[in-house]
Amino acid sequence: MAKIEEIQNIAIVGTGVIGASWAAYYLSRGFSIVATDPAPNAEANLRKYVDEAWTILSKSGLSPNASRARLSFAPSMAQALAKADFVQENGPERPDFKVKLFAEIDDATPAGSIIASSSSGITMDVIQSGCKRPERCVIGHPFNPPHVIPLVEVVGGAKTSPETIERAMAFYKSIGKKPIRLFKALPGHVANRLQAALYREVLYLIQQGVLSVADADIAVSYGPGPRWGVMGPSLQWHLGGGQGGIQHFMDHIMGPMESWMKALGTPDITPELKQTVIDAVLQIAGNRTVEQLAAKENEVVTGLLSSRTKAGL
Repeated sequence: MAKIEEIQNIAIVGTGVIGASWAAYYLSRGFSIVATDPAPNAEANLRKYVDEAWTILSKSGLSPNASRARLSFAPSMAQALAKADFVQENGPERPDFKVKLFAEIDDATPAGSIIASSSSGITMDVIQSGCKRPERCVIGHPFNPPHVIPLVEVVGGAKTSPETIERAMAFYKSIGKKPIRLFKALPGHVANRLQAALYREVLYLIQQGVLSVADADIAVSYGPGPRWGVMGPSLQWHLGGGQGGIQHFMDHIMGPMESWMKALGTPDITPELKQTVIDAVLQIAGNRTVEQLAAKENEVVTGLLSSRTKAGL
């Protein structure tokens, strides 16, 4: 298997939003990228995405060899994979499709290459089931968009070798990502489950008439949200414990919080609740498009991450 420092050529299989974002990020780190996708206008859409992402990537800092000229597009997957040292797969989230796709990738990729899937919900046990060399297959699930958000969740399947997981972790870390290793495979992995846990309570509170959709967004984004962008919740509670730190928190504050946990609710996801959220979100967004909001979000998040790095956090 190729050493981390030997990884130079990356194949991107599937160039939708996630694949295109990955391509932009890998280019910004100085890699040569060969992308492939059978969709009509895939190459043009990919290059447009990369060009638009390059502005924010330039602000974050480009590697010395970073160049959009290092992006090429292959009409066939076999061509894209022929010299790949690392593969980032971003195909549709359908188990049957993933199994077939990974088997084809496995057959066409050099034996020493790592094959990573961006899958957000299908376990590697399923994905690698049709592969002849399943030991080199691993989940490398990014948080959207990968060219902005550092998190990558790494988890193998039953047949994934420990070496593959270690190398995937080391590779993602070496290019500026924040990889976390999952020791158990769960639907939705970890970060999406955390999002789901919070949003479940948000929807419950809205449905119970406790507050509006707009105020729920304010409660999160102007309450714990800014602090969560600086440090994680457990470290936050270390601060919340005052001079006694996390020990004081566990001894004196965890009890009341446990009672709140037991009182958390589960919403009934009715058509009416969905429409309530839709109507409110469209009102909050106003005349700003999804693209405009995403661009603003990326700009703010990039600034936050830069400030966090400078602060040593």
